[in-house]
Amino acid sequence: MNAGSTRTTGRAGVVVALGWAGLMAGHALVPNGIWRLGSLWETVLPWSGAGVVLLLAVAVVRRSVPAAVAVLAPALVWAALFAPALVDKRAGGGNLTVVSQNVNEENPDPGRTARALAASGADVLAVEELASRAQEVFRRELAAAYPYAEVRGGVGLWSRYPLEEVEPVEIMPWTRALRATVRTPQGPVAVYAAHLASVRVHPAAGFTTARRDEAAARLAGAVRAERLPRVVVLGDFNGSVDDSALDVLTGPLRSAQREAGDGFGFTWPASFPVVRIDQVLVRGVVPRAAWTLPGTGSDHLPVAAALRL
Repeated sequence: MNAGSTRTTGRAGVVVALGWAGLMAGHALVPNGIWRLGSLWETVLPWSGAGVVLLLAVAVVRRSVPAAVAVLAPALVWAALFAPALVDKRAGGGNLTVVSQNVNEENPDPGRTARALAASGADVLAVEELASRAQEVFRRELAAAYPYAEVRGGVGLWSRYPLEEVEPVEIMPWTRALRATVRTPQGPVAVYAAHLASVRVHPAAGFTTARRDEAAARLAGAVRAERLPRVVVLGDFNGSVDDSALDVLTGPLRSAQREAGDGFGFTWPASFPVVRIDQVLVRGVVPRAAWTLPGTGSDHLPVAAALRL
């Protein structure tokens, strides 16, 4: 490779590296007007680090010192965004453990999933995408450990403590969310279980999040109007807390995984998780630990959190 070609390659590498850094740092500015590209980018944002590695590899192969140095910019941006997630922040001291899972409407063995959730030892279980044919299986398998249960549509709550004031939350034309007061020994806690509208990546329509975003806004309104000071929101959001389009819901709440987890806590797909779309969000309580549980036969991993009331 001649000197001119090397300089050209080096300049190109610098431009691409700085552009990648800008795209990462300005992720919230990526517009959603075209194919919801902003939401798609922010959903996979943790994986932008792979681009940093690729840029460095290309710089090394091309023997371009300027390009290699420029890679420091996106590397520092990625570290600023995500290095805190790599620190184990789990601690003891929780007095309410919650678990949530999208149990998959087409789950071939709902009994296995129910037994695995019961074995988690959670005080409160939230399940989403519970098929009508599987509801009796769940009731039977969970009855011994969870004397209190409420199901609305495909969303259910099982609890060791009494459930009161249970009502559906209208986030979509059919029931995809419910709210209950859990009477814990430390006092009442408002618990929401929700399954926001599904999203797809389509060549013509892009990242189809419009219905999800509308459902999130409706759920946010219900949470905003909640009269109890202690609130836990569980469920499948079909989006990450990094997605600015969900800020109306996630912004006023705290992510248990982000505050008290270890790693990114990816949940989907269960066979090889690459995104965290299942969440535990709180207000008025303190997350002490958050983690994912092993697969149960669903296409989502369960999420768990120990909370201090």
